[in-house]
Order: sequence, then C-alpha cells, then structure tokens
Amino acid sequence: MKITGYELFQVPPRWLFLKITTDEGIVGWGEPVIEGRAATVKTAVEELMEYLMGKDPMQIEDHWNLMYRAGFYRGGPIMMSAIAGIDQALWDIKGKYFNAPVHQLLGGKCRDSIKVYSWIGGDRPAEVGLAAKKAQAAGFKAVKMNGAEELQYIDSYDKVDKILETVATVREAVGPQFGIGLDFHGRVHKPMAKLLAKELEVYKPMFIEEPVLPENNEALREIARATSIPIATGERMFSKWDFKPLLMDGYVDIIQPDLSHAGGITECKKIMSMAEAFDVAAAPHCPLGPIALASCLQVDATCHNAFIQEQSLGIHYNEGSDILDYIVDRSVFHYEEGYVKIPDGPGLGIEINEDHVRKMAEEGHNWRNPVWRHKDGSIAEW
Repeated sequence: MKITGYELFQVPPRWLFLKITTDEGIVGWGEPVIEGRAATVKTAVEELMEYLMGKDPMQIEDHWNLMYRAGFYRGGPIMMSAIAGIDQALWDIKGKYFNAPVHQLLGGKCRDSIKVYSWIGGDRPAEVGLAAKKAQAAGFKAVKMNGAEELQYIDSYDKVDKILETVATVREAVGPQFGIGLDFHGRVHKPMAKLLAKELEVYKPMFIEEPVLPENNEALREIARATSIPIATGERMFSKWDFKPLLMDGYVDIIQPDLSHAGGITECKKIMSMAEAFDVAAAPHCPLGPIALASCLQVDATCHNAFIQEQSLGIHYNEGSDILDYIVDRSVFHYEEGYVKIPDGPGLGIEINEDHVRKMAEEGHNWRNPVWRHKDGSIAEW
C-alpha cells in the first residue's frame, strides 16, 4: 500500500482536518491544528507530506521519526501539531486495513469507557453556577471552568475574592462530590498562583490547571507546597522531552497532553506511559473536533492512568459548528452518566461526513484568540 495523496480542510469553528489517501482506496483522517494558527500548521503539513508521498503508510514509527528527526530544528507547537495530525491519519489507515480499532493495535483496551467533563463559563465566567447545574442534570460528573480572568504579577484581593465567590457558587450548585476543574489558563503568575491555590482548597477542586505558564514550570514546586489540590498541566507541552523534566521534578499530579498538538497517537501514548511510571494521572487536553477526540479515546483506552477526558461538545468556541456535525454516526460520542464508551469501529472508530467537511471548508475560518490588556495597557495572558 502506498500513500497517493492528501487534502486539507480548514473548517469552522477553528479546526483543520487532513485526509490521506492510498492506492488501495483506504483513507485516513487527522486533525493537525493549533488554535489560532490553522493556516500555519497547514503549511507545515504540506512540507512534511513531501516526505511521505509514495511511502507505505503502515510504517508509522519510522514516519514519525522521519518527520521529527529529519528536521535539524524540531519540536514546538506548529511542527508537533503537523506531525500529530499526520500520525492520527496514518493510524486511522492502519486500523481500517486490519479492520480493527487503533486501541487493539496498541495492545488492547484496559477500560470500556472513560469519564468526560463538560466546559462551563466563557473567558469571563458568569452564571457558572446555573451552567454547572445544567451539566449535572445532563449526567456529567465533572465540569471545568476558567478559574481566573487576567491577573497582574501582583494583583488586588478584590480580584481574588471574586474568583473565590465564583467557585463557591459552583460548589454550592452541584454539591460536595461533584468534580470541578479550575483552569488558570496560564493567566496567573507565581505570586498570585500560590495565594489562590491555598485559598481555593476549601472548595475541594478536582484540579487546578496551568496555575502558571509551562515556561515557568519550576514555580510548581512552591505552588505544590502551598496546596493539596492536584496540579494539572501539559496542554502547551509538545513532546516526551518536554514532559521529562516536569515528571522528574515531581510537582505535577495530572498531565494533559493534546493529541493534536503533542505528536499524535504515537507520541502521546509514550508520554502517558511515562507519566504512569511516576504515578501521575492523565487527562488529555481536547477542546477540538471529532478526529482529535476519537484519537484521545483510542489512547485513553490503553493507558491505565487516564482518568478523565476533555471534550468540546457545546463549548463556547463551537458556536455554529460542533463536533457531531462532522461525523456520520453521532451516537459514537454518546455521553451516559458522565462517561463515553471507547469507539470500537475500525481505525479511529468514527466516519467523517466528507460532504459536510467540503461544504464547510468553503466557508473556512480565520479564528484568532482574543487579545487582552491590563488597565495599564500592557498585554495580559489570555
């Protein structure tokens, strides 16, 4: 079997899909994208696919190493996201060739389903208590919300009080046993992160996510000493080499690699297995489309330390187009009592609605994340 072609589709709300074709008629789908940089990743995919045209798609490990190691300059969000989407599509082809789900090719599943959480609250959380209550009524056992708006390195206690009030509202709405993930989104700097982590303990969050930017991961040492809340990070880390010092330092409790950013199925399986050896849990990042989610579930199925999966159904970014719109069988992502079953269909376990993909690619998108500034005019972390 040989790779004979590929197509890229920039589709709303902010995604990029890749279709790889073979001379045996088997096609594979991947989702190579960095939110806000879809066109840049598209160019990187086009450059990398030059290496793979005419090659056997089954040799995934070799192709991964070629795409990564044959470039003198390597790593980073753009290149690793391009590799990720290609890798997903190659696994999809391989699974379809053997008429088996990807998780079978990775050794078989160790779970039949995995817990998922629902996102509540937009960039500036409001009425999140009601949103959490609705998610609970829909059967979810956990939600995630933005834990903070923009904060200066040293900010006011008024802002701290507002954050605590918001979290208290959610906890009161859903009760003591419901999971609440708090995403700091890298918006908080070390001095305020230590303060917030300590003050938030009373609300018993499921985790605090990206309490500081990943380039400041050394600060996790002080934050971990200030709180017993599990610390999660990793959505802006892109390889096993990025995760190595994080795991060795020992101040992270949950890693969150993104299957469309961190080298795809091949790399994220290794990252999550590395974390297992450090007794660290995994909750893959996935505010993206159906191909990314299907890829996550295939890896979750094989990793004992995967405990919950992010998914984007109904997230505020998806207004106008959502993950179910792009697949033929919408029931494959049916959530029941806060869990989703692992897809057992061949390849990634989903069938893409190609007609809809082509239609929406004509519309396209040019999504960019908001630009925030502090009161003094300086750029704030979004």
